[in-house]
Amino acid sequence: MTGRRLLTTAAVVAGGATVAVVASAWTLRLQAGVARRAIGKPLGEEALLADRTYKRKYGDPIDLLLLGDSIAAGLGADDPKHTLGGELARRLTRQTRRAVRLHTAAVVGAESSALADQLASLAPGYRADVAVIVVGGNDITHRVRTSESRRHLGDAIGVLRGAGVEVVVGTCPDFGALRPLPQPLRSLGARASRQLAAAQRDVTTELGGRAVSLADVVGPFFITQPDEMFALDRFHPSGAGYRRTAKAMLPSVLAALGYLDAVPFGHHPPVLAPVT
Repeated sequence: MTGRRLLTTAAVVAGGATVAVVASAWTLRLQAGVARRAIGKPLGEEALLADRTYKRKYGDPIDLLLLGDSIAAGLGADDPKHTLGGELARRLTRQTRRAVRLHTAAVVGAESSALADQLASLAPGYRADVAVIVVGGNDITHRVRTSESRRHLGDAIGVLRGAGVEVVVGTCPDFGALRPLPQPLRSLGARASRQLAAAQRDVTTELGGRAVSLADVVGPFFITQPDEMFALDRFHPSGAGYRRTAKAMLPSVLAALGYLDAVPFGHHPPVLAPVT
């Protein structure tokens, strides 16, 4: 084959590949639009307010802070006590016999980049004993680079750890469980969510926090019991889904507060710095 023919063939192949990539991206955008219309917003855009002091009579309160997106805020729960924060607070009171003051700074629709604003919104002098962060789903749907998501999460963890706050991160849920997403969008979302979850786990543990792999500890329940675990939009957890998620995250929260030594599968303690 002559050099000219080789160049011509290469140009055709490259052009075909470019067309395929553009067509693929166009198809994914169309599917994303279809998925958004199918999901809709039957839950609205405001989560139920669960902030209060739980079991005040126990005294010696634990200050629990929730940061992140709609899952951290509890969108989809049918009662404030069934939000993620409410479920965690109630379980903490039972395990520690201490009161729990819940403060939710999480915002529906937030990306990882919003964590800085959520921290800035806290009252001067406020200091939580433990902060629980769940974020990342909106980073996936808005195609934020994993490196950017990791950086924003790391910055927030750094601020919290610098203030002496214990941190527990629930890593990005598995998008493979979201049936309203058509293929291949669901498969691509599943892969992207797993990549982000791994990055979140690594940066959290490297900075002295604890990570809980939600895809491992609760993902199977959402896949096998979707009618029970998902709310009306089939995208956010229901009250039962938050109950299961809070139960799964509780060991790391207890460990962060010094009430538990060993944690189960899917829970990742801080990485110990090497001895020099």
